[in-house]
Amino acid sequence: MGNPLSVGDKIPEATLSRMGDKGPEGVALSSFTKGKKVAIFGLPGAFTGTCSMAHLPSFMRTAEALKAKGVDHIICISVNDPFVMQAWDQAHGAGTAGIEMLADPASEFTKAAGLAFSVPPIGFVDRCQRFSALVDDGEVKIMNVEEQAGVCNISAGETLLGQL
Repeated sequence: MGNPLSVGDKIPEATLSRMGDKGPEGVALSSFTKGKKVAIFGLPGAFTGTCSMAHLPSFMRTAEALKAKGVDHIICISVNDPFVMQAWDQAHGAGTAGIEMLADPASEFTKAAGLAFSVPPIGFVDRCQRFSALVDDGEVKIMNVEEQAGVCNISAGETLLGQL
């Protein structure tokens, strides 16, 4: 697994998943990052407390301002399946706010980024630590990883916006 992503690293290539017109479809992370400026935030799980009440809403609130500062895509990554990510999107209106909801069902990106953690008693296995990042043409320019569980401060949309 290695160390977590840090500034100057290349974002690991991974095939993520989303719901398409005909059901689940794979999507290469590089298809969003190549030649683009992208805000990426990852979190432990759809429909979980801090993720639903703080992290996702922080990026929904700041989506327009991030795009006004040159961000081409805003991507939410969670170790869930694409069905759950679609339901979470529909429950909160994230897609309408301009956020791409991408599932990392096998924790491929999360592990490659060195951000996996597990708490088996609550069903969290190889889940993603809470983070936000700015990636420019595949290179990490800003990386904010929360140190404390259940908190969304340094990884919030407002924090990333303030760093641009």
